Parts: sequence; structure tokens; C-alpha cells
Amino acid sequence: MSDNMPLDFDGLEKMPLKQYTEKAYLNYSMYVILDRALPSLADGLKPVQRRIIYAMSELGLSATAKYKKSARTVGDVLGKFHPHGDSACYEAMVLMAQSFSYRYPLIDGQGNWGSQDDPKSFAAMRYTESRMAAYAQVLLAELGQGTVDWGANFDGTLDEPLLLPARLPNVLLNGGSGIAVGMATDIPPHNLREVASACIRLLDQPKATVEQLCEHIKGPDYPTDAEIITPRDELLAMYHTGYGSVRMRAVYEKERGDVIITALPHQVSGARVLEQIAAQMQAKKLPLVEDLRDESDHENPIRLVIVPHSNRVDVERLMAHLFATTDLERSYRVNMNMIGLEGRPQVMDLRSLLKQWLIFRFDTVRRRLEFRLDKVNTRLYLLDGLLIAFLNLDEVIAIIRKEDKPKLALIKRFKLSSEQVDYILDTRLRQLARLEEIKIREEQQELASERDQLQKTLGSKQRMQTLLKKEINADAVTYGDKRRSPIVLRDAAQALDETDLVPSENLTVVLSQRGWVRAAKGHEIDGSSLTYKSGDAYQGAAKGRSNQLALFLDSTGRSYALMAHSLPSARGQGEPLTGRFKVPPGAEFVGILMGEPDDHVLLASDAGYGFVIRLEELLTRNKTGKKVVSVPKGCRLLSPVMIRDLEEDWVVVVTTEGNMLVIDIAELPVLSKGKGNKIIGIPGKRAAAREEYVAAICTIQDGERLTLVSGQRHKTMKPAEVDEYAGERGRRGSKLARGFRKVDALQVDEKE
Repeated sequence: MSDNMPLDFDGLEKMPLKQYTEKAYLNYSMYVILDRALPSLADGLKPVQRRIIYAMSELGLSATAKYKKSARTVGDVLGKFHPHGDSACYEAMVLMAQSFSYRYPLIDGQGNWGSQDDPKSFAAMRYTESRMAAYAQVLLAELGQGTVDWGANFDGTLDEPLLLPARLPNVLLNGGSGIAVGMATDIPPHNLREVASACIRLLDQPKATVEQLCEHIKGPDYPTDAEIITPRDELLAMYHTGYGSVRMRAVYEKERGDVIITALPHQVSGARVLEQIAAQMQAKKLPLVEDLRDESDHENPIRLVIVPHSNRVDVERLMAHLFATTDLERSYRVNMNMIGLEGRPQVMDLRSLLKQWLIFRFDTVRRRLEFRLDKVNTRLYLLDGLLIAFLNLDEVIAIIRKEDKPKLALIKRFKLSSEQVDYILDTRLRQLARLEEIKIREEQQELASERDQLQKTLGSKQRMQTLLKKEINADAVTYGDKRRSPIVLRDAAQALDETDLVPSENLTVVLSQRGWVRAAKGHEIDGSSLTYKSGDAYQGAAKGRSNQLALFLDSTGRSYALMAHSLPSARGQGEPLTGRFKVPPGAEFVGILMGEPDDHVLLASDAGYGFVIRLEELLTRNKTGKKVVSVPKGCRLLSPVMIRDLEEDWVVVVTTEGNMLVIDIAELPVLSKGKGNKIIGIPGKRAAAREEYVAAICTIQDGERLTLVSGQRHKTMKPAEVDEYAGERGRRGSKLARGFRKVDALQVDEKE
């Protein structure tokens, strides 16, 4: 074409781009919805599935035939009916053969067709072989009996069925899932016997409600022995609306102290479950479990072994935690969206679905009976002509031998139709020789009886319904089985707190002066006898249990918390708390606590102020800690003191100048945080200049002895001597004896 030649657009259709794109996308959307993603209510199949089943029937791959290479089937499907990708077609075929994916598989496969752990691990189509499963006859048995409409294939050279004449509501039995444009479908599978029973109930009682139908259909029935734990009212609501969800839970049993998982929820991989549990174990979030094993084999397809840490582990609580945090429990969305009989997608409730399918089935049976009636009438018509020919056999033979146009002569002589004469002329001579009048009349009688029966059935709605029920019952006996997924009422699974997951064992947590921490099993450990790094020494210890929190306080009045079981072993020198927490610059750890949430603690600053606090108020998950005590500037928090009894304990406080005061602990307030009240009086100027401050504080009960530690010297005071220092809160106290006015620590001995 010359560059100067003008372009001619005459005769071309013009359309705005906006209109064209809208129309093109709408066409594409309708194609995806109707011809790819959504199953039909009638036979429960998508087009690719229907074409695979039909192609296999054309290849003669019945349930009793020899297996053929899957590539042969896929080739026929693509070449004759479904011009799309071979991998997508083969995957659809594989899905229909997997017993763990389909409740009632349509294909019987030989070779590697995938596993529950990895459904897509199937071998290539050139390696696998297949044939139809026996259940496929539910879809194909009536195909050649005029039951469904046919249409041209993609190139117009062949005809293919637009639907398959399903004898059972396959859309409910095998369910289906798919994503279209603007809509999706998730139909769960159901038990064949239950669905058949509900269909018969609806035939007997056309006004039966969803609740009445659910007396037969208890709920979905997946191809797994895992439990359905969805409450019945939620299942009823799902069947009322066509929307909802189903929750499944793995089944386990105890065997010699181990937990054996014997069934997993639908499409859950055992390997994936073990990975999820192992990840919690590696993160030290599941110390209740010691070991995992996968003992699955051919005889036990699912056998996952969970070994608890000890026989004291509460298995029920452990499994409840795993149900909540792994795929051992899973929810499945339900959206019963399908292509209805009128060719439009719609979400159906259970009653509407079964009612529409029964309409389809009623029409299918009617068409089958009418097709058979036509066959019977045609055969009777031909037998009538054949009987006339038999009774006049010699004359018929003579006409055939002498006449140039024997067909016309026979029509004229015996008043036969063209079809009857053609049948007579097509009959072989040797067959005529064997014909006997009695046999013809017997066949006529049998066919006439069948015709009358067909006409009676077609003319009576009641007879039609009786026939439908009889056939549905027969198929339920042939192909039905027991429910696989039991419906069980269970409590909701709930993940355990970290404290609940840890086994409860005696533990002693030791803190050093430089903030290094470690934990030793048992309560017999003496923290002061442990070895410490150079320049470090023993600060304090707390006795508790491995499933409790260890609480730490720093000199600025902040509290921190760590699970005791997560602390390093006392076999080493521990690790610094600064690696676990964000501590203010210059702060030092002054104490450690363990106990129950309702226990009480005395917190005091060296400025002489303090208060009582519940241990629960010190708990925090924040790495930066929780501000609990308001410590005056330049002062620091003293080591916390556990209170044994709020009614019997006394507080002993000693300053650096040797003043000691004993007060009733009831004089101190119980606060959640703050500065507290003055415990012992220190002159303002001396306190501000840090010339005097609190050196030690402890609690004591009546009858106990108090030991003053001053360097290498110790002085033990009898209860009566301690009583001499009793006074009111906030007073100056009394001077200690010479030589013990520089007190380093206070120790309380047992009662006399």
C-alpha cells in the first residue's frame, strides 16, 4: 500500500472505546461465570468436568474397563470438546480422582495421583492411568436415552451433552468451589444417604421446611474422619440462607502417654501441622511438647504423634491450645452459589436447591420414559408390518422377485407404510425363514404391556413420584455409605496463656548485683554459693515455679517481668537483664520477686518513703518496664520485701547513721503505684545532701530474732530487744549500739 493512499473505513462498525470495553468485559465475565467457575445445579459439574466424564464414556473407560493413560483422555477432551490448556484440564481430572478431595470420586486412578500432604504432587499425565469410578454411572447411566439436550462442540463437528442426567443431586454430594468474576462458590460435600433421604422427604411432603429436611441432612460430610464442631443452630442458619461457615477439628486419642492424631480437617496437610507445632517449640512458646513424629503409612494414612513434656501435662488443655493456633482446627466458608435450571447463577437455600433438582430429575425421567415409549411404539409399528409379511410370506417373496419396484407393490398390496416395507425388505432371508408367528406375537404382547405401563406412569404424577423415590432409594443402596465426618458438640478452642503452657516445676531465680540472671531447678539452691563474674556478686534470689513470672525492680522504681522458664540455666553464669529490657541510663537492678498475683510486697526508697503493693500491680509485658515507685531525685529504690501477713508483720528500717525504727505494717498504705508514706524520719538537710538515708529494710513477726550485719560482724537481737525500737511511723527511731551503726543488711531468724 502506498504511503499516500488514503485509508478507507467505510463498512466498518464504529463503537466508543468505553462501550466496547464494557461489553467485552461483560461477555468475558458471563463466560467465566457460566462456562468455567460455577457448577450446574442439575449435575453438579463445571463444563470441563462434564467434558472429561463424557469423553471417558466415549472412550469406553467404564468402572470395569482396563485403565488407559490419562494423556489419552486429556487429548480427547482438548481435541474434541475443551480447547484449553492441558495442565488445567489434567488438574481438574486429578481432583475428581482424589479420594481426599472428592467425597464420591468420579475417576478411578492408578499411579501417583497426589496425597493429602501435597495434593499437587501427582505424576504427569503420561505416567498415570485412569478409568471412571462406579459412582460415575449416577451421571451417565441415562445419557443415551433422550434425557438431556445436546449442542455442537467448539468447532461444530461433534455434539456434546449440555448437561448430564444425574440420578442424584451431585452438586450437594461432591460440592464444589470456584472463583468467577464478581462472585464465588463454596459448596460443601454431603452424605449420599442423607441427601437421598431428604429428597424422598421432599417428594412425600412438598411443603417440608429446612428444619424438617435437616432431620435427614445433619450437616456437610467431608472426605475425612475429622469432627464437624459447628453448632446445630449455625448449620440450620447456613441451610436457610446458603451462606455460612463450617468448623472442623482433628481427632486424637491417647496412647501410652502420647497424643495420636488420627484424622485431620479437610485438605489439611499433616506436614504443615507438624511445621506449625515445631515453630512454636523452636520459639519456646510450647514447652509442654517434647517431641513430634509422623508415623503415617499405608495402613494409617494419618498418624501424627505428639509427645508431651511429662505425664503431668493436661492433654485436653494442650490440644485446645493447638486447635486454636494450628490447622488442627479450620473453618470452611459456605456459599451455595450455582447455575440454576434457568441458566442464571444464584445462591440457594437447602429447600430451594433440592426442590429445583427434583424438578430437573422429574423432567429427566419424563424424557427418558417418553424416549422409551417412542421406541416401543416404533417397534410395535414395525412388528405389525412384519407379521403381515410373515402371514403372506410366499406372496411377499413373489412380489419381490417379479416386480421392478417391489417397495411400491408391497405398499399397495398390503397397505403398509414406507417404514414398514423398508424394515421387511431389510430383513435377511434366513431370518424370515426362522420367523414364527408366536414369537412375533409374544414380543408384541410384551411391548404392548410395556407401552401401557409407560403411558400410565407418564399420565400420573403420583406414579412418577413413586418411580423417582424407587430409583433414588436404589442408588442410595448401591452407592451410599456411612457418614465420615461426625458432628460433635465441642467447646470453643482457646489458646492458652504462656503461663498455662509451661509445666509447673520448682525453680529458684538468682540475680547478681550487676543484673545477671539465671534459674536453677528446685528450691534448695543457695544463690550466695554460686560463682559470679569478676567484680560481680550475689544480689538476691526468689523461689517460685517455672510457669510463673519473675519480676525485677530497678533503682529508679520500674518493674519488669519475664517467664521464669525462659531464663538461662544456673549451670552457667546467666545473662544480663539489659539484653532483655530497655533500662534507663544509670539504673541498676535491686531485687527480684516471684509469687502469686495476690501476694503483697513492701516497696521503699532509701529516702525513707514506702508503701505496700499487690504483686499483680507489678506485672508488665513492656520491655521498657512499668513505673511503679516515684523515687525522689538522687535516691534509689531498696530491695523489695515480700510480706508474709498484713496483720502480723512489722517493718524494721535502719538508716546509715544507725537509727532503727520498728512500725506496724498496717500503718503503710496499699497502693498500685506512687511515692508512699514516710516510714522513718530523716532530717531534710541531711537527706538532701545524702548524708543519711535508709541502709536496710525488712519485715519481722513477733517472736522472731533480728540479726544486724555490719561488715564481718553480726549482732542477733532477741524479740524483746527488737520491741524496744517500736514507734510511730515517721519518727526518727532510736540509735543502735556502738559498732553496729553502719548496718549493711538485716536478717530475720526463726522464732525462738
